[in-house]
Amino acid sequence: MREKRITHHASRKMFDDINDLYQQVILDHCKQPRNFRETPQCSCSAQGHNPLCGDNLKLFLTLDGDVIKDASFIGSGCCISKASASLLTENVKGKTKTEAEQMFERVRELVTTGKTNGDVGKLAVFAGVYKYPARVKCAILSWHALMGALKGEAKPVTTESEQN
Repeated sequence: MREKRITHHASRKMFDDINDLYQQVILDHCKQPRNFRETPQCSCSAQGHNPLCGDNLKLFLTLDGDVIKDASFIGSGCCISKASASLLTENVKGKTKTEAEQMFERVRELVTTGKTNGDVGKLAVFAGVYKYPARVKCAILSWHALMGALKGEAKPVTTESEQN
C-alpha cells in the first residue's frame, strides 16, 4: 500500500476551504439572522452594548422551569455580532440554565484563544476571532447578554470588561 501524504498546497487549500465555509456561515447568519424578533411574553431579557463597534442588542429568553424553551433577539450591529446572536439563539434552545452557562464559558474560551474545552457545534465558526481583538467583543456580546438575562440583571451588559 502506498502512503498518502498531504502536500503543503493541498493542506493550504483545505485550510482555505474551511475558512471559506466559516465565513459563509457567519455571512448567512448575519444577512438572515435566526430568531430575529421581539418576544414580549418572555421570562427574562437583557440589553447588550459594545461601544467600540456600536453593537446594540436585546436578548429574550422564555424559560420553562430551568429549561430555555425559546430565545430571540433584536438590535443592530456588525456581522460578527449579529451572527453570534443568531447562532446563540439556536444553540441555547432546549438547554438548561447550567448548560447555557457552561456554553458561555466554552464560547468565551473559543473567541479569546481559538481553543475550546468541549463541543461548541456550529459556534466553531468563531474560532479565528481571537486573532482580531476588536472583534472578540462583537462575538461575545450576545453571550454576555445571555448571562445577564439568566441572572436577572436590570442594567445593560457591556463588553468593556472583556479582555482583548
